[in-house]
Amino acid sequence: MSSGWSWWVIGLIVLNLGVTFFLFLWAPRAKVPVLPDGTTGHVWAHGALREGMHRLPGWWIVASLALYFIGAGYLVLYPGFGKYKGTLGWTSGKELAAATAANDAKLDPVLKRLAAMSVEAVAADGQAQRLGERLFVDNCAACHGRAGLGNLVLGAPNLTDNDWLYGGTGQDITTSIHDGRSGVMPPWNALGEPTVKNLAQYVLSLSGQPHDAAAAAAGEPIFKSTCSACHGPEGKGNAQIGAPNLTDTIWLYGGTQAAIETSIRDGRQGHMPAWSPRLSDDEIHVLAGYVHHLSLGGNATAR
Repeated sequence: MSSGWSWWVIGLIVLNLGVTFFLFLWAPRAKVPVLPDGTTGHVWAHGALREGMHRLPGWWIVASLALYFIGAGYLVLYPGFGKYKGTLGWTSGKELAAATAANDAKLDPVLKRLAAMSVEAVAADGQAQRLGERLFVDNCAACHGRAGLGNLVLGAPNLTDNDWLYGGTGQDITTSIHDGRSGVMPPWNALGEPTVKNLAQYVLSLSGQPHDAAAAAAGEPIFKSTCSACHGPEGKGNAQIGAPNLTDTIWLYGGTQAAIETSIRDGRQGHMPAWSPRLSDDEIHVLAGYVHHLSLGGNATAR
């Protein structure tokens, strides 16, 4: 805080304390005109209600004076009076550092114990599940949802099933969290709208959904000459590049005809950020275990 702002704050505080103290001394002695019956003359409800006038009770005066001096004492002990640091030397930074150190002292032994376990073993550990849930809610829920059910608008996958874009082993999950993932489905609008619609019908047929058989047959050779490079000749996907399996009923952006046509025509681009700059390796290890736990049918609010 600059000296100018410091003096501005000090001036406001002194003015406020001074006015408050003046009102405190003046109010009990102020003479307010009243009628012979002790009311001020203000009436409501056609005279049924009249405003009375009474002195402040003694307990209120004593309590107010005590709170006034408590407030002044706070400014002596703690920072708040401009640049004055207070006699206790308290700062929010010191309190945060102390709280962080105390938390780390409790957390580090737990993280070290879990670091010696495989991701699959961490997934079954009750303490790891509770810790992993906190990490998940704080870092992952914004995209994947608090329950890990995903988000079709964002293309964030459902983490509670057993369908994986980049593989579902403990190492695969850890890599996804640590390094992030970037998936691109190129737009195929250059093929023309009729071809896009035929391809969508063929993709619907791969997952056993209702479709136009003639259009699907027309789209099959285009799929095998164009789309199979990523999704495979049978449409089962490729975990090496994150190409989804098209033969199940699990969809990143929705499995309706319109959603599939949009994916083919306009393409899709998904990005999973790397969490290594924010989380430690041990925290990522626990988080990977929690995600693996979710995929096995674990409750997202484990206790």
